[in-house]
Amino acid sequence: NCEKLENNFDDIKHTTLSERGALREAMRCLKCADAPCQKSCPTNLDIKSFITSIANKNYYGAAKMILSDNPLGLTCGMVCPTSDLCVGGCNLYATEEGAINIGGLQQFATEVFKAMNIPQIRNPSLPPLEDMPEAYHVKIALLGAGPASLSCASFLARLGYSNITIFEKQEYVGGLSTSEIPQFRLPYDVVNFEAELMKDLGVKIVFRKGLAVDGMTLRTLKEDGYKAVFIGIGLPEPNRDSIFQGLRMDQGFYTSKDFLPLVAMASKPGMCACHSPLPSLHGTVIVLGAGDTAFDCATSALRCGARRVFVVFRKGFTNIRAVPEEVELAKEEKCEFLPFLSPRKVVLRGGQIVGMEFVRTEQDDDGNWKEDEDQVVRLKADVVISAFGSILSDTKVREAMAPIKFNRWGLPEVDPETMRTSEPWVFAGGDIGGLANTTVESVNDGKQASWYMHRYIQSLHGVAVSTVPELPLFYTPIDLVDISVEMAGLTFPNPFGLASATPTTSSSMIRRAFEAGWGFAVTKTFSLDK
Repeated sequence: NCEKLENNFDDIKHTTLSERGALREAMRCLKCADAPCQKSCPTNLDIKSFITSIANKNYYGAAKMILSDNPLGLTCGMVCPTSDLCVGGCNLYATEEGAINIGGLQQFATEVFKAMNIPQIRNPSLPPLEDMPEAYHVKIALLGAGPASLSCASFLARLGYSNITIFEKQEYVGGLSTSEIPQFRLPYDVVNFEAELMKDLGVKIVFRKGLAVDGMTLRTLKEDGYKAVFIGIGLPEPNRDSIFQGLRMDQGFYTSKDFLPLVAMASKPGMCACHSPLPSLHGTVIVLGAGDTAFDCATSALRCGARRVFVVFRKGFTNIRAVPEEVELAKEEKCEFLPFLSPRKVVLRGGQIVGMEFVRTEQDDDGNWKEDEDQVVRLKADVVISAFGSILSDTKVREAMAPIKFNRWGLPEVDPETMRTSEPWVFAGGDIGGLANTTVESVNDGKQASWYMHRYIQSLHGVAVSTVPELPLFYTPIDLVDISVEMAGLTFPNPFGLASATPTTSSSMIRRAFEAGWGFAVTKTFSLDK
């Protein structure tokens, strides 16, 4: 039997670090010159710099660096598949102590900042709102309040735009981060914290309104004066296999799009005012799929009363798409894995699910997966949860996106560099863009789109903008504190300087020191060639 976890959504993540643990981990970092961890991060987070700040106990500085590159820095610190990204690139990966726990350090720094309860402010170098050029007052709409839209809106607001509205058809922010990632992996107050930081810059969120809701379409948005639109609505419908057609929840069948939102609404305080109960599961649960969502369904099913959970998938263990952290969690919680099985039929008795029939799958010499109809496997089950991915199948939503073009997968055609669709004023990112598979990739889609939306809007007003993104940093009132000092008639921006030593032996090193924020440098005597 599985470990008893019923109704327990308060587990502590394995990567969570105490201050002592964070300092010890930060001191292990080699601060590599080529920083392979940074190159492996979709948002190009300056990892070695924020780890250096943690090692120096400058937790605010670390959080500022993280949130400057990634407005959802805390969310990503908690749910990023780091073993496939930054941690996988760490030069310490093969050592005895292993790679640096980058996700844990990122989570630690941003949680310390969260506890400070400090708002985000506009870039202090920007003119007051009323003095900003006309281009910065145009109406911008973002559809969906998921990670891609929150990221895009944050960067647009940091650039100085003051009329940004997010339309969300649900009654909560966060998109899949809220509705489909369980509370024990990502608490709702984390998502809400990042949304509040965005709202500090004046971004508005309108709930219960979205594409195809109350007649909203891209055309009506254009008629209402919106000059640029970002589509970040995700993939709202489940990919439902034909053998499940007509099956209902009261018979014991759920899709991941049914099950996980029900779990979230019951277990995430503050998400909604519905106070709904957890889905009541019993006996044996079969979860179909091998992605992150399938493993979230499996671990959540345990907490909803399941006695045993089987994760069944078509291919082998080496083909599991879920990140290793999720697979290990499911193993620890005693979920059973059944590979090489493809669903064939749902067995019903008295209108209730009592089992499923599968056929074995095998890989031929060419690497193609074949189903062997002679090898039939029957499993008893009380509940079946299908987690075969998501699609965009709602014809009303597709019609509301006219006149943008769709690709052969039924998703909007999107330029992978600019995130622009076939319509120059419409951009898209996240799951609906067809490029992002993780939260951090969705965040980066929004980040990229924000710069090219900025370029497009400025071009409407005859202003040329560089093709190389120069996105503004994250600022708070702390950055307005004046710590300059005056000495011998000279004013230094801060009292921290480099002594006459190795770091000041060349002009290039001194320049890097100033770029890093040092107030002054006392140099050694050096020759003209240096």
